[in-house]
Amino acid sequence: MQKLKNEELNRITPAEYKIARKTPIVVVLDNIRSMNNIGAAFRTADAFLVEKIILTGITAQPPHREIHKTALGATESVPWTYIEQPTQAIMALQKEDYRVLAVEQARGSTMLHNFTPQVGKYALVFGNEVKGVSDEVMQRVDGCLEIPQGGTKHSLNISVSIGIVLWDISQKLRFFS
Repeated sequence: MQKLKNEELNRITPAEYKIARKTPIVVVLDNIRSMNNIGAAFRTADAFLVEKIILTGITAQPPHREIHKTALGATESVPWTYIEQPTQAIMALQKEDYRVLAVEQARGSTMLHNFTPQVGKYALVFGNEVKGVSDEVMQRVDGCLEIPQGGTKHSLNISVSIGIVLWDISQKLRFFS
């Protein structure tokens, strides 16, 4: 085995990203505290060609050195917007016919491996590192996905959760096939 060189990866440019066919997913960050997690969300969103990221509440906004450190330029390719109130973001997405799903441990959640996406647009809400998706947002979402876990800890880092969920849904939508 020999690793590929960067020039062999056939990566698209930020300009090409803007016109590329996108995965029909919007990522919503609900009051994320860590700028490293925000940057990682941008980088992962770029990898899966998401439509955009919506930053809400206390979530910091680019440009910021700490976000840039983990985003590695993805804040320049992935469209984003800021909406102060997370519930306003949810309601606006629902008016645009997005099916809004929280990624959270909750009664009535659907385990990720059991989730079968339908044709349509999805918005995935990822919550605060300590409190998770806010109660106000949980009352307004259309459903909830949960990542099965078997260890002693009760949560995953948000950047890990974003990667797992985006990969899973992208594969199920056969977006990269």
